[in-house]
Amino acid sequence: MTADTPSSDAAARPLAAIILAAGKGTRMQSDLPKVAHEVAGRPMITWVVDAVRRAGASRIVVVVGHAADVVKGCLAGDDDDVEYVLQAEQLGTGHAVMVCEPAFEGFEGDVLVLAGDGPLIRPSTIGTMLERHRTDGAAATLATSTVEDPTGYGRVVRDADGGFGAIVEQKNATPEQLAIREIYPSYACFDAAAMFDRLRRLEKDPVGGEYYVTELPAMLKEAGRVVSVVDAVPPEDVLSINTPEQLAEVDAIMRRRLAEVGE
Repeated sequence: MTADTPSSDAAARPLAAIILAAGKGTRMQSDLPKVAHEVAGRPMITWVVDAVRRAGASRIVVVVGHAADVVKGCLAGDDDDVEYVLQAEQLGTGHAVMVCEPAFEGFEGDVLVLAGDGPLIRPSTIGTMLERHRTDGAAATLATSTVEDPTGYGRVVRDADGGFGAIVEQKNATPEQLAIREIYPSYACFDAAAMFDRLRRLEKDPVGGEYYVTELPAMLKEAGRVVSVVDAVPPEDVLSINTPEQLAEVDAIMRRRLAEVGE
């Protein structure tokens, strides 16, 4: 076994996924929850569920909130391995993961935390992130992307050694941080026990007034745990879907991708 090869114990660790799908998506100009809008003829959340399955997740927890029954309906008939957790109040991404803790009681393994409105996610990208996570023995691993226009995304700040420093949300960023083009597109893997331990200490962001899951990596690093970063997400794959125009753009990309592979 080389230094770059995860141990058999690490490779055998259980893998679960938390998919955040509780938001309304007010800019979509529709009563449908954002994740229910179709991309290439399917609700966008189904692409994310498929990706984590293909990456090896044995448990899939979908956090629902706004129009929960509609979101569940998107997966009806294909959700034998899916559990639903209700986020009654939408108090941020950190809060969405917090409400999942009872579902993970006794779980010892790794957890992917992903956005339900990111249908361009690839199983291969998840695999790259997971390999780094387990090779490094990390408590948290982020897959990042370097993009031409980082507007709207959390910036990845590196430390003096080139490792992880922090994720800074745009609304909290300094002018210097706003110039950073390496961004966090909501691809993360955590050691479950470490993640929930830090979540219990998470405080509301004073600017946004919400709990941000993006604070967890810095909290873990401060606690002396390993936090890894791998710039593995193709820029095309991180396109946000916040408007009907962006939905059409992602739909076109997905259809082109499917035509190229003959799916």
